[in-house]
Amino acid sequence: MIEVYAFATPNSVKVPIALEELGLPYELRTVNVRKGEQKEEAFVTLNPNGKVPVLLDDGLVLTESAAILVHLAEKTGKLLPSDSEARARVFEQLFFHASALSPAFGNAGFFKRSSPEPQPLAEARFTTEAERILGLLDTKLAEQAFMAGEAFTIADIAHFGWLWRRQFPGLTLDERPHLSRWYETVADRPAVQRAISRVEALVEIKGPAA
Repeated sequence: MIEVYAFATPNSVKVPIALEELGLPYELRTVNVRKGEQKEEAFVTLNPNGKVPVLLDDGLVLTESAAILVHLAEKTGKLLPSDSEARARVFEQLFFHASALSPAFGNAGFFKRSSPEPQPLAEARFTTEAERILGLLDTKLAEQAFMAGEAFTIADIAHFGWLWRRQFPGLTLDERPHLSRWYETVADRPAVQRAISRVEALVEIKGPAA
């Protein structure tokens, strides 16, 4: 049985979405990051970087949400094209997510909500960058159905995580019709809805959430 250590975070939600889409059974184990449980010794043994999510799969302990998505896609032969060009487009979006979208959203949210003291320059910088990225994605989606082309892939799952929590950095999809269309399409998928329901329940659950 696959185990996922997670909480209701943008990066955590990606893994249950992939597992639900792939039809793989799994158990969710709560790591309450609001209480600092990701820094406890038992969890740091799994991930020395002290971050969720972590995947345990038949002896494999894997961290980093994008790496987990690739592992699950390759394990099942789904959500990742075999054609070299189409596959490259998926990886292009995964790397863009890791290098651009995720840090911009995360830092914009931190400086707006969690900084010990106001940092208007940093807040403006990362918010502006996050808005720019949303514009790039909206333009891309004007010409194709999904992030990496015409098929739903792990690239869409990766981007969806932060857009699901876009309120944290104070962003919206207003005036971005193509991105809004994509978001609603993904959010309406039954597997995505099941995953979100299970992840949101972690806020109230202590211990395994099968």
